[in-house]
Amino acid sequence: MRLHFLDTLYAMPGPYASVYVDTSRDIDDPDKAIELHRRHARSDLIELGADPATAEVSAAAVGTDAHLPGRHGQALFATHGELVLTEELPQPPPVDRAGYALLPDAMPLALQHAPDIPYAAAVLTRVKPANSHTASEDLHVELQTGRWPSSSVAPRALTHLHIPIDQWHQEARRLAEELAHLVDVGHADTLVLCGDTWARGVLVNRLPAPIRNRVATVPGNGQDIVETGRALLERQLAALFRGRLSAHDRDRLETFAAQRARDRAGEGLSAAVAALQRGQADALVVNHPVEQWPPLWLGTDPDQIALSADDLQTFGAIGYEQQPADAALLYAAVTTGAELIVVPRHQTPLEDGIGVLLRH
Repeated sequence: MRLHFLDTLYAMPGPYASVYVDTSRDIDDPDKAIELHRRHARSDLIELGADPATAEVSAAAVGTDAHLPGRHGQALFATHGELVLTEELPQPPPVDRAGYALLPDAMPLALQHAPDIPYAAAVLTRVKPANSHTASEDLHVELQTGRWPSSSVAPRALTHLHIPIDQWHQEARRLAEELAHLVDVGHADTLVLCGDTWARGVLVNRLPAPIRNRVATVPGNGQDIVETGRALLERQLAALFRGRLSAHDRDRLETFAAQRARDRAGEGLSAAVAALQRGQADALVVNHPVEQWPPLWLGTDPDQIALSADDLQTFGAIGYEQQPADAALLYAAVTTGAELIVVPRHQTPLEDGIGVLLRH
């Protein structure tokens, strides 16, 4: 998984306020609950040493996702009185969480982006045209692209088409070309289709063979499939992608497995730190659930990361301090151009719960 969505977090120096909060709307009086979360976030940050401006701007952003229905959360990051990044979370945190440290506490956000599967989705539904007195029907087509699971709470624009059913054979060819373009441009792993069986069959037969091989059909009749503010086919996508990796991450993981078979030098916390020091980390491979690693030491440059202060002194680092390992590893990965691959522990158990795919 590429980590470009975190670039803005490391463009400004810290210290950072990091807040993870449940802003779900599927409860009684959600506004009252969110106001309570807001007050707790402000007081927690002040207690942790945040300056009043940073605590205030962080708390003020809690609940600004009121347009989003259902169960979800927010991740908020601020520094020097400025809100730097706000993202909706597909799953709310088990408990609200606030931190104030040199580095943003961004690993929980990164984990919620995984497996970051790019896809395109289409729902085909037969509908009776409004004010029609004939037996003719239209085909209502809904299209959307996204990256799962973040698209569930940050959906892209939804395209609607209405096509007379007797023109579907002709229009399906044009739509197939458009879908093939969307899949190619978005490097989508999967084209997810739902709805009318006959219409789906006509469309699939007109897709180019490489795209046809990426089609997945999911159950549903096209009615009540999408909720405003949520992803098209959200429930079906959750079932379809559960336990999967993106094609990009699968390829990287296979390369890591081959590297691991040759030697185990790329496995364990010390190996990951050493690769980041040398700028040789192409991707960090992390088990989920994430391990509780011991704190790491950071200098002033992205590659000045070490297991101890003595190690940093040997590199000539002048200013350095101890930081939580997950925040330090993610910072070093983003700023040195490494990716993150999140794999279930039972699928690929790793020493210390971490490995590194080497560039060279």
